[in-house]
Amino acid sequence: MEGLDDMYRVECLPNGKYGIYQLEDIRSQAKVRVAPERGGMIYGFEHNGTDVLYLNAKTFLDPSSNVRGGIPILFPICGQLENGRYTWQYQTYSMKNHGFARDQVWKVIESNTEGQAVLALELTSNDQTRQVFPFDFSVIFTYILQGSSLTIRQTYENRSASDMPLYAGLHPYFNTSSKNLPLATDATQYLDCADQQIKPFLGSIDLSDSSDSILLLDSRSNCITFDIDHQYKVILEQGQEFKYIVFWSEPGKDFICVEPWMGKANELNLKQELLMVKPGERVETYCKISVLPLKGPDQGRGKTQI
Repeated sequence: MEGLDDMYRVECLPNGKYGIYQLEDIRSQAKVRVAPERGGMIYGFEHNGTDVLYLNAKTFLDPSSNVRGGIPILFPICGQLENGRYTWQYQTYSMKNHGFARDQVWKVIESNTEGQAVLALELTSNDQTRQVFPFDFSVIFTYILQGSSLTIRQTYENRSASDMPLYAGLHPYFNTSSKNLPLATDATQYLDCADQQIKPFLGSIDLSDSSDSILLLDSRSNCITFDIDHQYKVILEQGQEFKYIVFWSEPGKDFICVEPWMGKANELNLKQELLMVKPGERVETYCKISVLPLKGPDQGRGKTQI
């Protein structure tokens, strides 16, 4: 009789560019691919041979480029800062859009297949991060694949002597040819970043001709559901720390980003809703992406081999 652990695999795959780890649920035929050296990001989430995540392979393979695709990690900030700078304790620092975690090498600290496929990565502060973010920290992301669901557990620990601010997030790119996205959500309003106006949410988000973001503002259920090209239903759940869901795309590109954020852009300057972690304490939260097929898989669509 096949043991429960035999249903799952975590493997380090040969790759000429980066060390790649693959999590696999054999029964559901789901696979998750992770690149610790590329910002600890997930760059593939495959179901029945079809990757639900978009990936621009050229940007993934170029260490000097921001990856367009997968699920980049946003830490310690989401979005951009005004003029790329912020002031903290009378000192001014520069920081790139979405922070620095996606540019760092993460360390694998655990893997197991005990009833699920698990891979845990850690990023700790270093001389490079302290130049732009004057805090000592540990961030642990634990990727868990079970059935058709991917859970991303997150731990943000402050190892500094003073309170540490953050507003982290995730940046999933979903493969889709349609930019008009009907949503099941309890949100009633959104912020249109094109004109900075708050508008009523009427059941769908349309980014067909826009490169500006849209933020759902007032969801209380911490869960939204949407379909991808009438092929998959995606259920996105997140901890209460994530106050906003951000939608973004690029004209002419077959993806739409659905991003859980803990705060709005420029929050390190605004200082209105920062998550403050006290010295020696940690914040634990999660995001969960469940993918349910709506019809037979279109084998090979969206599949990127790296």
